[in-house]
Amino acid sequence: MRLYSLSVLYKGDPKVHLLKAAYDVSTFNFFQRSSVQEFMTFTSQLIVERSELGSRASVKEQEYLCHVYVRNDGLAGVVIGDNEYPQRVCFTLLDKVLDEFSRQVSKIDWPSGSPATISYAALDGYLIKYQVRPARR
Repeated sequence: MRLYSLSVLYKGDPKVHLLKAAYDVSTFNFFQRSSVQEFMTFTSQLIVERSELGSRASVKEQEYLCHVYVRNDGLAGVVIGDNEYPQRVCFTLLDKVLDEFSRQVSKIDWPSGSPATISYAALDGYLIKYQVRPARR
């Protein structure tokens, strides 16, 4: 069971844009990592774009399961994991991240924000914390 990506996006009127993201592509071949990360960013944006405000969904994309939560205020989160990762845990993580993000980052910054301009450093920590490590024998 593995998580690969955790993203916070804003579903604006003309389009969706990424506010902040964390990736764990360490299990991929070195030469594939950047294209896998681009795929995850693109897929996250596409899923949020196609989702209604106030909705939650799980979408299968290739060998990944993408969990999306779009709040009524346009703030959205996407977790991309493998097929075995529990759906309930993903949505709990998204609730927690979006609540914390909305408290720390002003709503005024969401429509114009980007990963370079938004100051929110907790995503990498959450991605590490929620990884399921195989039990040692």
